[in-house]
Amino acid sequence: MNTSPFQLSRNPFGRLILTLPDGSRHEGVLPVRAFPIAAPEQGIALVDIDGHEVAWIDHLHDLPADTRSMMESELASREFMPEIVKLKQVSTFATPSTWEVDTTRGTTSFILKGEEDIRRLPGGTLLIADSHGVQFMIRDLFAMDRHSRKLLDRFL
Repeated sequence: MNTSPFQLSRNPFGRLILTLPDGSRHEGVLPVRAFPIAAPEQGIALVDIDGHEVAWIDHLHDLPADTRSMMESELASREFMPEIVKLKQVSTFATPSTWEVDTTRGTTSFILKGEEDIRRLPGGTLLIADSHGVQFMIRDLFAMDRHSRKLLDRFL
């Protein structure tokens, strides 16, 4: 059984309350991942409303199930990053261009302002920022279908 060095609960407004072993309470704490792409389950800080770290979690699996569930739901509500699974079409190979894609959240289209809005990360991962600042992720470039890779190659 996992035990936690702290207690986590919600107030009537849904904000997280952290109670440390010394009895100090921090209302409105937020979980922040240290490595959201490379190691999303590891290295999570709980920060107070001023942005100061008040607790550190090495791994989500170290937490009791109810605390882990609360943390995962809070992280999911804060982090919105659809994953592109297929590129259907691009309007032009010059930028700005409109991309039609299938994502883990459904089919959508967005405008890519410039090639510099595509960032390469280790392991074949790409982050693509649209014209509104929404981040899209391609988890594994090499696992995509041939048509999608061919379209992407024009921008990389």
